[in-house]
Amino acid sequence: MNTSTAMTPDAVRAEKKRRNARNAAISGFAGSALEYYDFFIFATAAALYLRELYFPGAGPAGQLFSLATIGVAYITRPLGALLWGHLGDVIGRKKVLIMVLVLMGVSTFVVGLIPTYDAIGVWAPIIIIVLRLAQGLSAGGESPGSASLSMEHAPDHRRGFFSSWTMAGITFGIVLSSAVFIPLQALPEEAQLSWGWRIPFLISAVVTVLALILRRTLDEPEVFTDTKELNLVVKVPVVELVRRHPRTLLLVTGMSLFTMVNTMINVFTLSYGTAVSGIPRDEMLAFISVANLVAVAALPFWGHLSDRLGRRPVFITGAVAQIVLIFAFLWALANGDPGNTWPVWVLGILLVAGAYSASNAVYPAYFPEQFPANVRYSGMAICLMLGLLLAGFTPAIAEGISGAEHNWVGVAVFSAICVAVSGLCAALSRETAGTPTAELGLGTGRGGRTITPASTDSAFAATTRREA
Repeated sequence: MNTSTAMTPDAVRAEKKRRNARNAAISGFAGSALEYYDFFIFATAAALYLRELYFPGAGPAGQLFSLATIGVAYITRPLGALLWGHLGDVIGRKKVLIMVLVLMGVSTFVVGLIPTYDAIGVWAPIIIIVLRLAQGLSAGGESPGSASLSMEHAPDHRRGFFSSWTMAGITFGIVLSSAVFIPLQALPEEAQLSWGWRIPFLISAVVTVLALILRRTLDEPEVFTDTKELNLVVKVPVVELVRRHPRTLLLVTGMSLFTMVNTMINVFTLSYGTAVSGIPRDEMLAFISVANLVAVAALPFWGHLSDRLGRRPVFITGAVAQIVLIFAFLWALANGDPGNTWPVWVLGILLVAGAYSASNAVYPAYFPEQFPANVRYSGMAICLMLGLLLAGFTPAIAEGISGAEHNWVGVAVFSAICVAVSGLCAALSRETAGTPTAELGLGTGRGGRTITPASTDSAFAATTRREA
């Protein structure tokens, strides 16, 4: 007798939910890792190579211009959030996640083909910036969509754990984006600048195909299909968000400011540690790779802890620890000895894999849980991408604050203020860890009016219909 025939309808439904949750987590990890490998190899290349190749006549400001190309992608990320968030709430999470992946893959591959400034003049940096804007447009829909889909597929009591795999994937993408440049350091500098730096971009074609295969195995979450079946899809999600959820929009945007720590460490300190502390480039790349690799293992732990203790205490604890460790890490980096770099390694790993990961693991569940299903993708995407605007320009801002005097204290104060705002906004936000998925997004609107998301009624009604 077939095992599935012997199972009761309830058992079959439970098994399907477990399978969907597992597949969503695996796809969230792998898809995000491959998508953000594409996104972050540009940041590594900008920190190490683009100044000489695309801004050779800019003098000392060349490195600032090079780092600013990282930030331009964050200009189009809010636009991508509006576009992909709207489509994700109207046509579905899965279709949008496939579209953003194709856009990212094509943009990244073409970067590896662009001639340098010496070959085509000012068109070289212009084309680079256009392609970086396309990457930003794609990234505006990736993590919000993947996080929302994983959260919606997960069991009510394990949403933090399952959603954290999206961030583990993004972090692993950062590991790959740094590690892939390490072997290139063995090449002569002339070879690195002529063709070596292009290799990570060109192999992104393989990366894109692998990610597409994984994405095609996903199912749409029940809470989305229920909303669509009952004709409760919002025609213009952003209008609904502004009209009925203004306070939530502000708080989630504020919470997302802590993400600037990511680019401060992975991009700014890469160039700062090499230029100021004299730490070899390959060692700084190795440090970033190892710190983020440890974080990959730590993120699911923090996600699981948020299921047990709540999202808010884990997020805020991470924020407080970040403020302390940012000062310690930057002090160690500024006063480092190239022959004795263990303080940089220890403090950096504690900051990346400990403090930052605590907040980073929680937000893929915490942020979308603040919104009802019919505007969830849009709400998560818009708030996160607005916050990430700061993260995109953090390397350039930090470079400007540091200046010729290499002022690490100013960079630390700037970072601490951003993280403190995130922690304060988390303290003012609703705790959602114990709320059933179908009831997420309940709250109060302007004037104390109770907001009951349509997805709540739709989920219960559709579930009852299926069981009947």
